[in-house]
Amino acid sequence: MPDLGPLWLSLALAGVTTVILFFLGTPLAWWLSCTTSRLKPVIEAITALPLVLPPTVIGFYFLIALGPASPVGSFWLQVTGDALTFSFTGLVVASVIYSLPFMVQPLQNSFESIGVGPMEAAYTLNASRIDAFFSVVVPQARRGFITSAVLAFAHTIGEFGVVLMVGGNIPGQTKVISIAIYEHVETLNYADAHILSAGLLSFTFVVLFLVYAQRNGNRTHA
Repeated sequence: MPDLGPLWLSLALAGVTTVILFFLGTPLAWWLSCTTSRLKPVIEAITALPLVLPPTVIGFYFLIALGPASPVGSFWLQVTGDALTFSFTGLVVASVIYSLPFMVQPLQNSFESIGVGPMEAAYTLNASRIDAFFSVVVPQARRGFITSAVLAFAHTIGEFGVVLMVGGNIPGQTKVISIAIYEHVETLNYADAHILSAGLLSFTFVVLFLVYAQRNGNRTHA
């Protein structure tokens, strides 16, 4: 039976990342769905970079940006006494950026499908922008929030290149399930690699099945 420590660490990383992405991705997705700014294509392109760039490229630049010699890494080291690189906190920072499009794009599509009509109707009833958003938009975008959360969580669970570059392979701190599988294969421990890989494959299939089933259900009731 393989060590399940990397599994629990992966779940913790995915959970923390998804919660942070809710707070960062929601306002960004809402702005992208409403704005007519010329900066919109630029922000959309930056947000989508993790979808097309090799994870090792992103991981390399995170390693530089979060290292002790960088302004961010140096500040964090002075404040906490710990380095951001090769730490769980560093994994969270990298994972938030790496999984950002999986939170933002489904939410943006959901907000755009709602349109501005419901918000304008709420304004006529003297609702503030914040109140109108939470009482009108959020309930209608509930499926978008669920899809975004599930995809961001699942994507973080399956990370390899970024977490390896930023966190390395420290048991109990940065050794997530994808790295554990790689390590088992390297040492020819195929039995444990099979168990972890089959579990990750099953989890990913179930996640994608639920997302597509929900999407098809929405089309059926539309």
